[in-house]
Amino acid sequence: MTALPGPLAPARQRSVGRVALRVAAPGGSPGPARIVDLAEAGPLRLRFPNRAPGAVETEAVLVNTAGGGACGDDFTVDLTLEPGARLAFTSTAAEKLYRSDGPVSRLANRVVVEAGARLAWLPQETILFDRARVRRSFAADLAADAQLLVFEAVAFGRAARGEVLRAGLFEDVWRVRRAGRLVYADTLRLEGALGDLLARPAIGGGAGACATLLDLSPGAEAGLERARATLEAARIEGVEAGASAWNGHLALRWLAPSIAPLRTSAARFLEAWRGLPLPRVWQS
Repeated sequence: MTALPGPLAPARQRSVGRVALRVAAPGGSPGPARIVDLAEAGPLRLRFPNRAPGAVETEAVLVNTAGGGACGDDFTVDLTLEPGARLAFTSTAAEKLYRSDGPVSRLANRVVVEAGARLAWLPQETILFDRARVRRSFAADLAADAQLLVFEAVAFGRAARGEVLRAGLFEDVWRVRRAGRLVYADTLRLEGALGDLLARPAIGGGAGACATLLDLSPGAEAGLERARATLEAARIEGVEAGASAWNGHLALRWLAPSIAPLRTSAARFLEAWRGLPLPRVWQS
């Protein structure tokens, strides 16, 4: 007698989401972006708050109705700014990346910024839970005179709950090309006992949160001393920050014991550096 096979294990329910947005300048002149085309799939959505009188850029706010990512979820954001368009991209809340039993989640961000356009990429922080496994990428193609400012912050665990990251994978790959030439490449990869890795002096020095800001705007490299002075004015006790500039761009890094003081310091810097208020969702 042949034994009947046992019940099949249920298939994992993976979430696949994508937003693709194309915007243009109003009337062909540089100014707040207007939507040309928008496609949304899965749990990802974009919302566009009403602009305040005199606003110089349009806000696009990413919403993940799934509440986060885990176990092989796949999310993609594609933005294209036509000549002269001004856009600030952000997210409605921190992006939470939950534990995985093996599969790696993928977050792919791609932007194209055409001649004379300006993009401020300002999502709220990403929170890694214990045993999260994620690969994130940011790829940008810029015209010769396009402007791009990118800010990303990561919280390694929930400090308020005393969470320690005993295992996990976090890979973050940035590639920026201007006029077809690679001008910036950065890869961060942490795998294993993330808490132990971050405790090492040469890696995190005990930090529980980090952030990177990259400014690829005309004059960004020449603004290094101003950036350092602005960082000092935005300083919060316990937060370490530094700035460097080369190859036509400015790069800043933050390290902090937790995300709250880092966020406060970075917000002060961003508002002073850009001369514009942060997206309203940052204040909620």
